[in-house]
Amino acid sequence: MEKTTLYLPDDLQRELRALSRRTGRPQAVLVREALASYLADNEAPWPTSIGSATSDGSVQAKDARRWVHEQWSRDDARPWRRSDPV
Repeated sequence: MEKTTLYLPDDLQRELRALSRRTGRPQAVLVREALASYLADNEAPWPTSIGSATSDGSVQAKDARRWVHEQWSRDDARPWRRSDPV
């Protein structure tokens, strides 16, 4: 675990301190739980590259790796093999 310093507005610090006293739980635990919840609710969006967001469905995100290898293999006239490094 790494130490992180946060600068909080006075009112937010007072509320955090009061919640810590009411619940008997350390402020650090409350901050970690709140941050974990926030991050879980704000996951990274799906990439829009390689057809993952195409309307015609020509390349699905799950097939992107295979598609890239097939296209690049076609360009250098060498068929892609499953054993090729990625």
